[in-house]
Amino acid sequence: MSETTVQSSVDIEALSQKKAEDLKFSDLGVSKELCEACEKMNFKHPTEIQKESIPWAIEGRDIIGLAQTGSGKTAAFAIPIIQRLWQNPQAFFACVLAPTRELAYQIAETFESLGSVIGVRCAVIVGGMDMMTQSIALAKRPHIIVCTPGRLQDHLENTKGFNLKHLKYLVMDEADRLLDLDFGPKIDQILKVIPRERNTFLFSATMTTKVAKLQRASLQKPVKVEVATKYSTVKTLLQYYLFFPLKHKDCYMVYLLNELAGNSTIIFTRTCSDTQKIAIMLRNLGFGAIPLHGQLPQAKRLGALNKFKAGARNILVATDVASRGLDIPLVDVVINYDVPQSSKDYIHRVGRTARAGRSGKSVTFVTQYDVELIQRIEKDLERKLDAFPVEKDEVMMLQERVDEAQRIATLELRETANGKKSKRGRKDEEEDDDDADKEEKGLVFNGKKKFKAGSHKKGRRN
Repeated sequence: MSETTVQSSVDIEALSQKKAEDLKFSDLGVSKELCEACEKMNFKHPTEIQKESIPWAIEGRDIIGLAQTGSGKTAAFAIPIIQRLWQNPQAFFACVLAPTRELAYQIAETFESLGSVIGVRCAVIVGGMDMMTQSIALAKRPHIIVCTPGRLQDHLENTKGFNLKHLKYLVMDEADRLLDLDFGPKIDQILKVIPRERNTFLFSATMTTKVAKLQRASLQKPVKVEVATKYSTVKTLLQYYLFFPLKHKDCYMVYLLNELAGNSTIIFTRTCSDTQKIAIMLRNLGFGAIPLHGQLPQAKRLGALNKFKAGARNILVATDVASRGLDIPLVDVVINYDVPQSSKDYIHRVGRTARAGRSGKSVTFVTQYDVELIQRIEKDLERKLDAFPVEKDEVMMLQERVDEAQRIATLELRETANGKKSKRGRKDEEEDDDDADKEEKGLVFNGKKKFKAGSHKKGRRN
């Protein structure tokens, strides 16, 4: 814990008895200027995790926060850090460790938006990007650095003049995911070279044995804030399943996307190749789909994410790289193309929708081979998923068009693997690269393209 403890002017015990929606950020001890920044970001009321953790953090306590994805964890640690930075401005004031590059960029965006009133400077230090460019960014002495543990350790060992000897705050976000990805040894090394007298915030969706061990090693007399049970989803999430034979899976997916036309949707798949194939197939059927997976270069991953956030594409086909921590606030629907392998993965996937009090839907595809897996998830959730209503005759009407789109997608993937590109594939890639160039030049507006899929339905309005 840091040497100086800030005295909070709020009655924390009294606050805990009140509902979050009945409170304002000012009730939590947040400064007037930061309250205005929250208002600009459309944060009208604190979320449950923010209500429970911000007053303690402002008071100077270490925090361990357990909350499901989409609960507003980033602002829960960013607000008290920025408030303290305002009182005591210095370089390398806080370091945030994140499990993925994409999450690191998202966290930095939140810090910069909330801290714009005092000119907070952030640097994102992640793998897959140029070390020299990052060294230059560190030489400018930002207030906040947001990092993946491996790349931070690289800079601590190899970048001349860079150290965290005066660090005031350490945040470990998605701690369970950090440890699942075997960052534990690197975190141990980082803990050895930063001050023991600091504030530490650890946030996690689940409390595992590894997380508990990390907590004991890094936090001093922490306040435990828990707003999630082991397997919990938010109340505003409507959860469905669709049961069908495996051979008709893609027909049901296209039917569902037509039923939910115009919604922003994430389709989660198990493999990178499925992600690519489904995205190509859906494009051939007129859907605005774009893939996101771990084998894409970093620039393309960020490009895909930005297009989806801006509404230039309204369907993101993703592996689990996108299921944790990414703050994409306008996701209406999550589709589990494959049943997740664990209840924990299910929670993290469906947590992409119904965020921060909004409503949302999730639909999990269940074939004859997935029954035991989905029953195990329902048991952990302590609830039964509802069946999504379908017109089977309409699903089967799609078979011919879907078969043709599957054939084209398979051919295109084969040509790509052989170093060739189909004409359609080149066109899509050129459009994406052109969009990325325009985004960099500020030429792409954040308006949604009109959704044109669903024209197969006779007598039904689009």
